[in-house]
Amino acid sequence: MLAWCALLALLLAPPAHADEAFITSQPAQLLSIVDLASRTVVATLPIPGKPAGIAVSPDGARAFVTSPDGKALTIIDAATRAVTHRVEVGGGPLGVAVHPSGSPAYVADWYQHRILAVDAASGALTGEVKVGDSPSGLAVTPDGALLLSADRDSDAVSLIDTNTLTRLAIVKVGARPFGVTIDAAGARAYTANVASNDVSILDLATRKVVATVEVGQRPYAVALAKGRAFVTDQYDSTVTVFDTRTLEKLSVIPVGDYPEGIASSRDGAFVYVACWEANTVEIIDTATLKVVETIAVADGPRAFGAFIRRTPD
Repeated sequence: MLAWCALLALLLAPPAHADEAFITSQPAQLLSIVDLASRTVVATLPIPGKPAGIAVSPDGARAFVTSPDGKALTIIDAATRAVTHRVEVGGGPLGVAVHPSGSPAYVADWYQHRILAVDAASGALTGEVKVGDSPSGLAVTPDGALLLSADRDSDAVSLIDTNTLTRLAIVKVGARPFGVTIDAAGARAYTANVASNDVSILDLATRKVVATVEVGQRPYAVALAKGRAFVTDQYDSTVTVFDTRTLEKLSVIPVGDYPEGIASSRDGAFVYVACWEANTVEIIDTATLKVVETIAVADGPRAFGAFIRRTPD
């Protein structure tokens, strides 16, 4: 009887929701939400001001979208798709990241060379810190202690104490770093250097660059999965893959025109690539290193940041 009741409860339970991709399309001024199980667009949301940057909180509760032309950060309830706050931040907001606790969100101001902290629940500005020139990509360590800013026109990465919003260190990397990604252990960071066509690998404990890997033309961002780095090469319309331990180049995968944002599934089985000129999200199987599906989205997808939403199990 107990076994039968357990089986009945399982059959009657609501199905688990699939993870989602939140894709910003800059010219279309739209956010497309892609169900990653069915691989279809299930919702769209207008976002004024040419949205570019995106960060979904680790718990999947909120999404944060930067609008460089609108000088604003939009905060979205990810489950209901409702805008909860439109925060005027000034300057040129581009990169965005979220503290692992879910708040604050950090916004890179390209023009005023600073990072702003924004309370997720209220939308209030709670602090700022000056960094290098033209900060673009942001990332926070898994323990929440450090915020990294890729300071594009300073050829450097700023390391910031999230507790005090103090700039602790400046690490020189390749030319014009744009995207920055931190591994799951919080040990290393990877910057995509658009002008030197390479990726710098930083050891966060020593605050030094420990390796440089050549990739394709105009690398934009890096995703990590299954011990490999996947790098979007904008001008080559490819994704370069290398082993993060040996640094051996494993593959160069053709994708749609002008790939930009890139992120991996939570199990590392797939990597998702937003292709700006192709108006697609392309799905790479990390076992075969081949594109297995292409999803049409709105005009000009950038999806710059952590765009995968983890939905409740």
